[in-house]
Amino acid sequence: MNRTAVLERLQSQLREGNHIIGVSTGTGITAKVAAQSGADFILMLNSGKFRQMGRSSLAGFLPFCNSNDMVMDFASREIVPLVRETPVLFGLNANDPTREMSDYITEIKGRGFAGVNNYPTVGLIDGLFREALEEEGISYEREVEAIGLAHQQGLFTVAFVFDEAQAVQMIGAGADVICAHLGLTEGGLLGARKVVSLEAAKARALRIVAACRQLKPEVIRMIYGGPVKTPVDVQYMYSDNTDIMGYIGGSAFERIPSEQSLTAITRDFKRLGKLNEDDFMVKMLSGITKHYDYVEFVKEYVAQNYSDEIVFADLARVAHISRSYLSSLFKKEVGCSFQTYLVNFRIHKAVTLLQAPQLQLSEVAAMVGYPDYAQFSKMFKKLKGCSPKRYRSNLNTKI
Repeated sequence: MNRTAVLERLQSQLREGNHIIGVSTGTGITAKVAAQSGADFILMLNSGKFRQMGRSSLAGFLPFCNSNDMVMDFASREIVPLVRETPVLFGLNANDPTREMSDYITEIKGRGFAGVNNYPTVGLIDGLFREALEEEGISYEREVEAIGLAHQQGLFTVAFVFDEAQAVQMIGAGADVICAHLGLTEGGLLGARKVVSLEAAKARALRIVAACRQLKPEVIRMIYGGPVKTPVDVQYMYSDNTDIMGYIGGSAFERIPSEQSLTAITRDFKRLGKLNEDDFMVKMLSGITKHYDYVEFVKEYVAQNYSDEIVFADLARVAHISRSYLSSLFKKEVGCSFQTYLVNFRIHKAVTLLQAPQLQLSEVAAMVGYPDYAQFSKMFKKLKGCSPKRYRSNLNTKI
């Protein structure tokens, strides 16, 4: 996949009103699922591999191994052959003294990578150590040169930048994406501290974005790391009509979800027999009548599963009673048939969802269990006296 094809793909996403998503990973399963879920490109960084070892992303900056060798080894064997429909980018250590960069970038291109990214980057190092590195010629400028070489060879390039001046440098080198790197992904920030941290990160990102827009309006502008690690955080960065076009994440897509999921599932397996008795699935598996009556079971099942197909006969089987008996019990206690109850419940939910203008009418229908919009519209009109479209129009008129 060449640079032109990648850029056309990303621009198409932007024209459709979508944001660009890049996922940094060190494992095939994450790359595969991310690609299937709509990730626009996959970044192969040495820190991603270290995360899979249970180590900090900082390990990518320590002398444990040669970064370029590590990325080439696992990414060319495990990722590139697996994710053929999604661009895979090579995390390039441009300061590697064992490589002639132009030749090495040619090799990267020949191994099937669609582009490069400057990582590990000197931009994440400061203080006396940064000064000592630069005195030895290990500098951010070498990363700028490498991005320029990759651009000349027709590779797609994503540049991590840390201030406006670096953004200008990378645009001059031909970078296709300027990504404001906000630091290593942070954890543990809550409440007011979290908001303050996000606001500072947003202000920094917007300064970089403004410099990009002024110099090259068409360049793709993204953010990475720092306190931004959840969809809510990213939405905050996009708010107020910012010119941020997308988000790249590593720990946010890989380490943090894995830690949370594995912690939860391990605890659940560990405490078998001590599960919360309010858990609905536990109630179904251990027997309906142990917990409440049949009608309550049906009503709770509808409340939790109304967006999916519900077969009344299946509920009867779960409750271990006949369909006809459950139907008569339900009608006697609720005052209507199960089907009428289900339709009323779904339409009531639809009324609430129609108040969200960003949702398409077909989306509302699907969300309340009607994949066929015509059927949804028919039932809605029967209960509410007008079509969903007219109902929403009346809501807007009242506002």
